[in-house]
Amino acid sequence: MTVYSVDKLISEARRIAADYRRATGKTMGGVTGEVAENDAARLLHLELLKEKPGGYDAIGKRQREGKKIQIKGRAIFDETKSGQRIGQLKVDQEWDSVVLVLMNEDFQPYEIYEAQRNIIMDAMGTKSSNRSKRGAMSIAKFKNIAQLVWVEGEGEVDDEVWDNQTSG
Repeated sequence: MTVYSVDKLISEARRIAADYRRATGKTMGGVTGEVAENDAARLLHLELLKEKPGGYDAIGKRQREGKKIQIKGRAIFDETKSGQRIGQLKVDQEWDSVVLVLMNEDFQPYEIYEAQRNIIMDAMGTKSSNRSKRGAMSIAKFKNIAQLVWVEGEGEVDDEVWDNQTSG
């Protein structure tokens, strides 16, 4: 057993990953996903699974009670760069929703989006491309179909406060 808390280790992982990226221009594999899972669990009241059954990373508590949630994370280093993608969605496995944690260049979360399975599957089913069959989706597409559920400085966002489905 380690003498460090998980929160302390995640904090150090953020710092090291950011320093590494600034020094080399490359990202450290796996860090973004681990940090995103920790942030989603802490900020959205999720229980991370030690043994992952394959389709989901966490079980929801409170308003997400019992929901099986896939967690994806992406550090955005250049917001003007288009076509950035989220990690492959496990479309052929069991889960209820996908949470996408967006992080800045210091690997700190600034927005979290959530999309329900039926909405994701409908959005992917409209295309017959190989990308959608493999569970690939752009960040822009995900944000378009998802709901903003957490914002830096504000915390969890209420359903009535944010609705990206209305035209205006």
